[in-house]
Amino acid sequence: MLRLTFQPYQRRFKRTLKTHHGLWSQREGILLQLTDSQDNQGEGEIAPLPWFGSETLEEALYFCRHLPDRFSIDELRAIPAQLPACQFGFGCALKELHQSSTTTLPLPSSEPLPSSEQTPLTYSALLPTGAAALTDWIPLWQTGYRTFKWKIGVSDSSIEQKLCRELRHELPASARLRLDANGGLNLETAQQWLALCDEPKPGTELKTIEYLEQPLLQLDDMLALNEQYTTPIALDESVATLNQLVDCYQRGWRGIFVIKPAIAGDPEQLRQFCLTHSLDTVFSSVFETDVGRRACLQLAQELSTRAVGFGVDHWFAK
Repeated sequence: MLRLTFQPYQRRFKRTLKTHHGLWSQREGILLQLTDSQDNQGEGEIAPLPWFGSETLEEALYFCRHLPDRFSIDELRAIPAQLPACQFGFGCALKELHQSSTTTLPLPSSEPLPSSEQTPLTYSALLPTGAAALTDWIPLWQTGYRTFKWKIGVSDSSIEQKLCRELRHELPASARLRLDANGGLNLETAQQWLALCDEPKPGTELKTIEYLEQPLLQLDDMLALNEQYTTPIALDESVATLNQLVDCYQRGWRGIFVIKPAIAGDPEQLRQFCLTHSLDTVFSSVFETDVGRRACLQLAQELSTRAVGFGVDHWFAK
């Protein structure tokens, strides 16, 4: 039998994160620890993102508070799909608990440039929205980042497109830029952005924009757009949970999947689906703590096919 201890947490951002979903100033979540009858322990993290379709923090706390004092592994494996962040947090804690009772496995580094002892992950850094991105990429480049993510769909499209062209001009030729609309465009502006993405870097034939992430919320429209432009579209909000990911795959999506494992659901089921279907994936952060990050990067180490979106440490005070 198992017992649970848990602690809610709050982490303030150094600056407010602005996306199409609104303003976000503070990450809230739950750190949890499972202990078995031999006092082996496993840690996990519940980091909800309700505007992406996960449960709320209040729903996760309700689940934790209403578990019995002692419970079985089967009870945790029966966590409903409506609580995907809980599924992930408890699933990772169970895995670590199992590892602590047998052998200790090394965990991926949390640094942007991991050790060469294992296949290195490459990292994408999140830039601030608006004109601040024109200068904020420089210190990130100096620390080793070569891929950058910039959120769009938060202000006037013509202004953002002008800034995007300036940013693309400023970035070194070897840099790659990802644009993330968070589903905030309409069909016309999505076409404008994809046309911009298809433009080569001025004075060269280089295509510096890696993909346009979630321009729309309608999958059928994105399936059509993905055939019309050379710059690929990546799904994000459309595949927030494992159930959604499976649905989009069954409906014909064979492009890029941006996977936020901390809100996707059961980590082992996610792993099996990605392996079985050889998905083109980008594993991405939801601003979890080091506890959740380690678990996410273990999956990314095995499954991610592109630079992972975990370059977010600079958004928090040390």
